[in-house]
Amino acid sequence: MINEKSMQDFLDELAGKAPTPGGGSAAAVMGAMGAALVSMVAHFTVGKKGYEAVEAEAAGLLQQAEALRRQLMDMVRADVDAFNQVMAAYGLARDTDARKAARSEAIQTALKQATDVPLACARLCAEVIRLTRPIAAIGNKNVISDAGVAVVAAEAALRSAALNVYVNIGAIKDEVYVADRRQKLEQILAGSERLTEEVYALVKSRL
Repeated sequence: MINEKSMQDFLDELAGKAPTPGGGSAAAVMGAMGAALVSMVAHFTVGKKGYEAVEAEAAGLLQQAEALRRQLMDMVRADVDAFNQVMAAYGLARDTDARKAARSEAIQTALKQATDVPLACARLCAEVIRLTRPIAAIGNKNVISDAGVAVVAAEAALRSAALNVYVNIGAIKDEVYVADRRQKLEQILAGSERLTEEVYALVKSRL
């Protein structure tokens, strides 16, 4: 995965014939890029002349962004592992009724894991979006455009992760689980597009 390999290697794998890494891993990387850009703007704010009044706030945002970046990078591997579990479940034998039942149960269990991973990724991406608002307001103007890139990347990551939730819950038979995860996702998505546009406009106003 990208944790151990270069970005070029990751992109080569992403473009290849194998199903993993795929869109879920790409969403996690995009979210991590958004968090990294928040960190960069914070780094250029902390300790800089003219920004003494917001130094403590910027330092706090930096700490939060770095924590989110680490968590999102962990999601790259988690997404691949979850997909592989689904594929392994589909590959189980079904030559007897007992094995058919076991296979079906394994598939449903794996699909739930493959839903919860991108749901967690979406939640992290939403947190990155929220961090972009304050850093866009107080960050060093010399790099403020990067705060705009951060929010766009995080929003793209959030919407991408959401697609991976939707595609998996469509094959899950547990209606209570599906309703719960759909509700959780809609709560995460609520207001993200509006906030993204607000931050984007704020960044433009400071250019």
